[in-house]
Parts: sequence; C-alpha cells; structure tokens
Amino acid sequence: MPSITKLLVAELDREMPGTRRALERVPEGQNDWKPHEKSMQLGYLAGLVATMPGWIVSMVTEDQLDLASPGRYASRPFDSTAELVRAFDAAAAEARASIAATADERLLRTTWRLLMNGQVLSEESRYEAVRVGALNHLYHHRAQLTTYLRLNEAPVPSLYGPSADEAYPGA
Repeated sequence: MPSITKLLVAELDREMPGTRRALERVPEGQNDWKPHEKSMQLGYLAGLVATMPGWIVSMVTEDQLDLASPGRYASRPFDSTAELVRAFDAAAAEARASIAATADERLLRTTWRLLMNGQVLSEESRYEAVRVGALNHLYHHRAQLTTYLRLNEAPVPSLYGPSADEAYPGA
C-alpha cells in the first residue's frame, strides 16, 4: 500500500498542472473585477490560488499559524499573469518538496493548529490540515477562479474533463 506522502505527491503532480493552466488564463488589467459586490476581486482570488500551495510548507514544517500575526500570509494581486504563474510554480514546487520530505508518521501523528489572536480555530493532524485546509480549499478557489474566467470571456481549461474551450488533455 502506498504511503500517505506518496499519495499526496501524486495528487500534487496530477492537480497542479490544471491549476497552472487556470492561472495562465487570468486576464491582465482585471484585478479589481468581481462578479458581485460581496465577491472577492479577481486579482485577490488569483493571488490566493497562486500562493495557496505554499500553505502546505507551513502545515508540515511549523506547529501552527496565527492569522493575526504580523507578516502572516496575505493574498495580493500580481502585476502580470506571468508573475502570477511564476509565484504559483514556486509555491507548488515548495509544497511538493515539503510533502516528499515528510514522513507519514509526522503527517498522521502530530497536530497543526490554526489560530486567530491566540484562539484556536482548528487543531488537527497535519494530514487533515493539508488535505482540507490546503488542498480541498485550493480546489474550491480554483473552481471559483474558472467561473471568473468564464465571466471575463477567458478560456476555461479542462480539469477533470473537457471544458467548452478545451478538450481533455491527451484526448
């Protein structure tokens, strides 16, 4: 049976190319656009998707993250699509390397905590933090981003099957 680490690395290898294809299609000059007044701006959302793989590094190397701490993660719009993709490539490579270097025992038997001003918001195994807090969360925002792409007349990449704009890779 494969290890948790190997399964997560395989998942990153499978999912990150589709995320990259979505980010490559983010239209420049539209950072402030949002589909509704209560929605995130496109630039913020794209920056979030580009940098979220980097959260995995923190989840496997640090014991906690306080969202209120100075210097904490904060999404920002990027000046160009190329800059956005470069940031994603770096975050995805760091995430893959950190998972590959982490023993299953650490993922399953040690905890990671998310805090706000010292108050515990969640405390779970590092595996659960990576699975839900990073990966599932990333896929949610990637789907949101593809909706923003469609609404901006940008081509939507195929992810799990063909899109209206692109055949399934390898088909």
